[in-house]
Amino acid sequence: MNTSQLIVGLIMIVGGFILILMSFLLRENNIKFLIIYAIPLIIIGLFILLNKKEDQIEQINYGRKK
Repeated sequence: MNTSQLIVGLIMIVGGFILILMSFLLRENNIKFLIIYAIPLIIIGLFILLNKKEDQIEQINYGRKK
């Protein structure tokens, strides 16, 4: 796993959880929109962390016939 992949994924997940906690702690009706931003942030952060296709290297095919 790349360090940049780990850092960005963790920042997005932690940021999403912070937004959810803020929306529950403030308890105002207009602050609930924070959840709308927090849930996709957590989902995208998990996708970045769990994406393994980026770590694989494809073989280069030069078009030679065997």
